[in-house]
Amino acid sequence: MTQSVARWRSETPGCEERIHLNNAGAALQPRPVLAAVHAHLEREAQIGGYEAAEEAAEKLQQCYADLALLLRTRSPNIAIVENATVALAQALSAFDFEPGDRIVTSTIDYPSNQIMYLSLARRLGVEVVRADNLPDGSVDPDSVRSLARHPRCRLVALSWVPTNSGLVQDAVAIGNVCDELGIPFLLDGCQAVGQLPVNVAELGCDFLAGTARKFLRGPRGIGFLYVADRVFDRGHYPLYVDMRGAKWLQPNGFSLADDARRFENWEFSYALVLGLGAAARYSSDVGEEGLIRTRALTQELRRNLSALSSVRLLDQGHEQCAIVTAAVRGWNADDLKLALRERGLNVSASLREDGVIDMDAKGTPNVLRLSPHYYNTEGEISSAVALIEELATEVTR
Repeated sequence: MTQSVARWRSETPGCEERIHLNNAGAALQPRPVLAAVHAHLEREAQIGGYEAAEEAAEKLQQCYADLALLLRTRSPNIAIVENATVALAQALSAFDFEPGDRIVTSTIDYPSNQIMYLSLARRLGVEVVRADNLPDGSVDPDSVRSLARHPRCRLVALSWVPTNSGLVQDAVAIGNVCDELGIPFLLDGCQAVGQLPVNVAELGCDFLAGTARKFLRGPRGIGFLYVADRVFDRGHYPLYVDMRGAKWLQPNGFSLADDARRFENWEFSYALVLGLGAAARYSSDVGEEGLIRTRALTQELRRNLSALSSVRLLDQGHEQCAIVTAAVRGWNADDLKLALRERGLNVSASLREDGVIDMDAKGTPNVLRLSPHYYNTEGEISSAVALIEELATEVTR
């Protein structure tokens, strides 16, 4: 075990209890994150919530800078919101959609996103169209280009990494298409931030939604939204902007914040904001070494699982990430998840409703989802594979 891995594990108390391969769900939080959250909650209890927030004002501002550094942007382009779904909804609400307007997306976008698009279709008459996939399962940039050339196309929306698969979409290629056509680009980076390098300028997105709890290793219940300068230039703001994002200066008028704060809500947990900032700092400190290790552990996991006759790996794409999905013969994924949890291994299960089109195409109603991170060990990968093999053997005897 390298010094880095030993340090990461010593700073992750959950490693002492079990093998955690559910980082695509909620990663184990390191001690600096826990300390930031706990310290602020204790301070609120001591002096009051408003007073504690005012006292921590400088630390809270630093959280924006830490997130901006992680995404390669500036603090004014960062909004902090409750989660990635709220971030995406805030971005969607900035568009004045009318009947016949078009949203172009993919077949494997996150289910909450798909539901929001379909809700806009039902309520406002928006046309939702899904681009074709390439043979490797990833979205076809040429199909996106063809669909987005429609005169009523108002938005291209894409999940960089879907929840039910380790496929990585070519977000840069889609960003280039949107730039070429002058169409806004909304990117869901919920499963990407913390396990993939992120540079929003290279991605070419107008918005990028993210969360703290997954590969970023922050607390649950807090997320963020990157907002490009051109969004402010267009005058976009969320439908339900509140007194965090605007000031009520006249009886019948308001003045918008001139930065991404216009996409925030006034009330949120400042303890979780500080935890998010600590997670962003921790991720930046881990840096490329962690990204490389996560990829290597995932490759080992895929290789070992593929050697089991009872396992069918289901991930597609030219590029794959630290999410491994598999169908295990004789097991419903939800039941297998619980059986593995009883044996000290945390994994997750993706069901059909997590990706209806993709799951139907793969011919399975559910999949086991394993997602390692840099603080896992090679021994844990071997133990996880052995447990899956053992349970698969038991059920087929």
